[in-house]
Amino acid sequence: MSDAAMAIAMVRTLLLWCGVVASLLYAATDLLAAACYPAYHSFGSRAVSELMASGAPTERLVDPLFLFYDALMIAFAAGVWLSGRRGRLTAGLLFAYGAIGTLGPTLFEMNVRGAGGPPAADILHIALTGVMVLLILATVAVGASLGGRSFRRYSFATIAVMVLFGVLTSFAVRGIGTGEPTPWMGALERINIGAFLVWVAVLAIARLRAVHAPPLLVAH
Repeated sequence: MSDAAMAIAMVRTLLLWCGVVASLLYAATDLLAAACYPAYHSFGSRAVSELMASGAPTERLVDPLFLFYDALMIAFAAGVWLSGRRGRLTAGLLFAYGAIGTLGPTLFEMNVRGAGGPPAADILHIALTGVMVLLILATVAVGASLGGRSFRRYSFATIAVMVLFGVLTSFAVRGIGTGEPTPWMGALERINIGAFLVWVAVLAIARLRAVHAPPLLVAH
């Protein structure tokens, strides 16, 4: 292997590991920020987006961490792109997810619950979330082709979980703009998010194994 090929392989490996790091960072940010938000109360009833809401006490902590998460997802997209032609559509969807995700902590933040701010901010945030959900579902559906039968089954099971808990979350989220209680909304949303984060980490490991697998011996 030439020096250039070795350098590309090393960069590709580092970029693919970004998928695992991104998933861990998101989970760690959620845990840390919730612990630093006195009025947050519980994961069961509060949305992740409330941690970066405009005026939230954790906004300055969460915003840069979630932006770093988006940057890691974009880097992971590059790694998937470099891991083979079959992954390029998945890589494009991951790139779009990471790029559009940067708007969440910057231009499309929601209001703090019960603050009485302009409802347009919440509507724009919900619309952005809808776009992100569609990108996630498309990414998992297309990315299912990057593994064997077990990975495809796992991917479509992930989609089923996300659709089910996404629908349940949409019913539970209605009171968030009025300050009314939203029991279980946070738990339902985190199951939905967690399913995707785990899928990203599994895809990253699968791609790492694929690109580092020894070539098959061919009998002559």
